[in-house]
Amino acid sequence: MSLVVPRFAESVIVRSADAEVIGRIPITMRLLADSSATGGALSAQRITLADGADGAAPHHHAGSAELFYLLDGRAQLLSGDEVVTAERGDLVIVPPGLTHAFAAAPGHDADILIVVTPGVERFE
Repeated sequence: MSLVVPRFAESVIVRSADAEVIGRIPITMRLLADSSATGGALSAQRITLADGADGAAPHHHAGSAELFYLLDGRAQLLSGDEVVTAERGDLVIVPPGLTHAFAAAPGHDADILIVVTPGVERFE
């Protein structure tokens, strides 16, 4: 495993009104920071899912961990072979190489902050 040494000279500040928004109900993605903005340290996005909407199909990141922080609502996260139900304030971190997916829990919306470290460019 290699250590990522971020290379960016200034703080990264993304105002809510300036975040790039992709999609609309039932799935809205706000791209907060790509890897290129943080010198490779991390990438961040906010995903808002309406009742039961799928956020991502099962996938893995070979060299990055993915952090899910539930800002609001309830989500189901596949982490390896386990399905975890997370609620507001819960944190789930999936290690590199482990298959994972996420969706709003049936009957619930979900608002999720996702951080991938080391970062990846959008849709990588």
